Amino acid sequence: MHHANSIDVPRVLIAALRGGSGKTVVSIGIIAALARSGKTVAPFKKGPDYIDAGWLAMAAGRPCHNLDSFLFDDQLVSQSFISRSQHADIAVIEGNRGLYDGLDKTGSTSSAALSVLLQTPVILCIDCTKSTRTMAALVMGCMHFDPRVNIRGVVLNRVAGSRHENLLRDCIESYCGIPVVGAIPKLPGKDFPERHMGLIPTPEHSWAAASIDAATQMAQNHIDLDAVCQIAESKSVLSPYSSAPSCELYVIDAGQSLPSETLQTDAACDKASRPRIGIVMDSAFQFYYPENIEALRVAGADLVYLSPLEMSDFPEIDGLYIGGGFPETHAKALSENSRFREDLRSRASKGLPIYAECGGLMYLGESLVLDQPYPMAGVLPIVFGFSKRPQGHGYTLVTVNRDNPYFSEGIVLKGHEFHYSRVIEWKGKDEDLVFNMKKGRGFISCSEGPKDGVCMGNVMATYTHLHALGCPQWAQSLVRLAKEFMKNKN
Repeated sequence: MHHANSIDVPRVLIAALRGGSGKTVVSIGIIAALARSGKTVAPFKKGPDYIDAGWLAMAAGRPCHNLDSFLFDDQLVSQSFISRSQHADIAVIEGNRGLYDGLDKTGSTSSAALSVLLQTPVILCIDCTKSTRTMAALVMGCMHFDPRVNIRGVVLNRVAGSRHENLLRDCIESYCGIPVVGAIPKLPGKDFPERHMGLIPTPEHSWAAASIDAATQMAQNHIDLDAVCQIAESKSVLSPYSSAPSCELYVIDAGQSLPSETLQTDAACDKASRPRIGIVMDSAFQFYYPENIEALRVAGADLVYLSPLEMSDFPEIDGLYIGGGFPETHAKALSENSRFREDLRSRASKGLPIYAECGGLMYLGESLVLDQPYPMAGVLPIVFGFSKRPQGHGYTLVTVNRDNPYFSEGIVLKGHEFHYSRVIEWKGKDEDLVFNMKKGRGFISCSEGPKDGVCMGNVMATYTHLHALGCPQWAQSLVRLAKEFMKNKN
């Protein structure tokens, strides 16, 4: 039996030479096929992406966790991975972009760096369109570029036929000395339409279940799953950062005990003193890290789920968290639920603490202009429009530059943004914006540069998504404000 802070679970990272090589479909297929064979698969997504994580979770039948060494430090990445993996038969991590692509020339936040940190063997998924022997050179280059990265196998994708496959296999296996563990033909696009891969699937989406079935079929037919499991077994025991404080970890999977610090805080909050925090969760608002939701519970809140698409009556709550999503594809339905919008506006004016990210920020505005203006909740004096190109895309660094109820002045927060919406009209004041953008586009630019973090009363709304592991203050503040609201209400 290994020390509780070490892990011996079989694990593998699926990487690629660049984005768009097909590694998401390969990862979904491997995870779903292994899960259907009776294995407990712990799925992970490298990077901040919500959408791929949603697909991987559905394939595994359990939550997918993001591993991101920009949003939180290596110590917490390791701890998080260990915590989520130790009761699984195998852990499968989907990388992002190209294997060595990171934020700087050292590739410090790359999939390769993650594989070294977690001592995880790599399977490289390569798009073989119109190439043969050159692919062996690319694989060999990846193997030698950083010898610490343990590349153990290759999946050939978009193979044109058996002659193409045999030549690729011969070249890679003889020049690189590692096995080809899968060869996938060009698949018909109807099974994996791009539009669907850009949406988070939920069990009620029949098209999502069909896509996962197709990916499973693909993996069973074209990938040697036993060879994948053997590669996963070739990892070493992972014993990182034995001094790491376990109380920083928020999501504890079933079967694990909570850290003692958490148990004490939880036990200290008897039911009557636990505020109720609403989380807006439906097909319009679905971008949430599992850790963020659990962090609110660990900080002492009871959670209530609500939907402006499906509910007109507002439940009794003491705080509200509205994540990102696709309000633009549900603008008509959101605008037609005027009772919910008016109730939200009225509660905000009475001091209900509300924290909103991206799509949630849009919903709190006055209106969203698409083919016509659609009225939104009207909590914040903003009119949003929509663009065909992303208006903000990538990691963000923000400095908290004004006093506000959520974050200490002067601290730097790490997050990410991805949005197509833009501000058409901002009717607030400069002092309502509490984040200075050091990196990223944010909400609006003014004389001091790009800004984000609209804060009015107890409402905070921002394009920047935060991860609870990298920003413990976020959940603690929202729960503290909810407790104060609950006390003042009674």
